[in-house]
Amino acid sequence: MSKSLRLSEKWFRRGLWLVAFLFAWFLTGLGSTIVGDLPQVEQVRTLDDFMDPQRTPALRQSIETARRDADAAQAALEQAQLRHQVAQASNRAARETFSNWLATRQATQRPEQDNELMARTQQLDQLRLDERNALTEVERQQQAALDARQAQNRAQAALQELEEVARDDYEDAMRAQELRVFGYRLALTLPLLLVAGWLFRKHRQGPSWPFVWGFIFFALFAFFVELVPYLPSYGGYVRYVVGILLTVVGGRYAIAALQRYLERQKLVEALPDNQRRQGLDYDLAQARLVKNVCPGCERPVDLKDGKTDFCPHCGLCLFDHCGQCNSRKSAFARYCFCCGAAAKPGGSDAPAVPPVATG
Repeated sequence: MSKSLRLSEKWFRRGLWLVAFLFAWFLTGLGSTIVGDLPQVEQVRTLDDFMDPQRTPALRQSIETARRDADAAQAALEQAQLRHQVAQASNRAARETFSNWLATRQATQRPEQDNELMARTQQLDQLRLDERNALTEVERQQQAALDARQAQNRAQAALQELEEVARDDYEDAMRAQELRVFGYRLALTLPLLLVAGWLFRKHRQGPSWPFVWGFIFFALFAFFVELVPYLPSYGGYVRYVVGILLTVVGGRYAIAALQRYLERQKLVEALPDNQRRQGLDYDLAQARLVKNVCPGCERPVDLKDGKTDFCPHCGLCLFDHCGQCNSRKSAFARYCFCCGAAAKPGGSDAPAVPPVATG
C-alpha cells in the first residue's frame, strides 16, 4: 500500500483483498466438491463384470464348498489323531503290564494262570486292533483333507484363469473410463482458466476487482492444484503443456505491454511540463516522491538535498513555491503545507520575485 493513501482507504483496500480471498476460498471449496464427485457420472466397473457370468459363480461356489470340506476334514483329522494317540498309549501301557506279568508267571511256573494269559493276550490283540482302526481313521481324514485342498486349488486355478482372460478387457475399460472422467474435469477447469485470463486482461482494475481476483485465484488453484490428485498418468502432460502455453502467452503479452509502456513514456516526456503533471494521478505521484522516484519517468532522483526542483532525466517540475507565502512545496501538492493556500491548477505557484520582508 502506498504511504500517501488515506488510512481508511488502506483498510478498505485490505478489506477488499480479504473479500477476494474469501470469494476464492468458497469457490475453491465448491470446485473441489464438484471435481471430486465427477467420477460418479460413470458406472463403477469391476473385474467381475468382464468374467464368464456362468462359470465364475460355479467356480466360486466350488471353492467355498472345498474350503468348508477342508475345514471339516481338518477338524476330524485332529480328533482322529487324538484318538490314535490315546490308542497308542493304551496299547503301550497294556504291553508293559503284560510283559511284567508274564515275567512273574515264568518265575512262579503256576499252570492255573493259563486262562489269565489267554485273556490278557486277547486284550492286547483288541488294543492293537483299536490302534490300527484309529490309524486308519487318521489316514482317511488325511485323504479327505487332501482331496478338499486339491479341489479348492483346482477351482482357484480355473477362476484365476478366467480373471486373467478378463483382466485385459477390464484394464481397457478402466483406461477409457479414466480418460472420460479426466475429460470431464478438464472441460470444467480449462474454461475457468480461460475466463480468468479474460477477466485479468479486461477487468482486473475495474470496480469489481475483488471478485475478479477471487475468481482468478480460484481458477488457477482448480487447474494447477485441485486437478493434480485426479490426473491419470498422461494427465501431467496436459497440465504442463497448458502451463507452458500460458507462460508463453503471458510472456509475450508482458513484452508487448512493456514496449507499449516505453513508447507512451517517450510521448509523455515530450509533452509540456504542466500537461504532464496534470495527467499524473495524485496518489501515484505522492507515492513515487516518497520513494525518491520521478513521478513522470520513474527514474531515481535525489530529493533529500532540498535543492532539486526538476527531474534531471526528463525535466519534470517536482517542487515549486507557494504563490501566497513563497514556501518551497511539492509541485503535485494541492495545498500549501505552510499557509494552506490552494495551488493554482496547471502551473507553478512561484512568484516572479520572492516577497521582501518589511521592517
